[in-house]
Amino acid sequence: MIVCLCKGISDRRLREEARRGHRTVAQVRRSCGACTGCGACVRQVAEILRGAGPAVAARSDGGGGPAAG
Repeated sequence: MIVCLCKGISDRRLREEARRGHRTVAQVRRSCGACTGCGACVRQVAEILRGAGPAVAARSDGGGGPAAG
């Protein structure tokens, strides 16, 4: 679904930005341009970023397996 109509940024793209470590609206503004037009999407973008938190952390832990060596 398109979240930022001004820039054509989807919720999928926002979750990808979160996986890349962009966890605030300010970081997303710089990385992909969302929230830089009219600003109507700011609240929804922030909500998507908050919702991406635990899932992103779980996927970025390196797999959780035993250390090689």
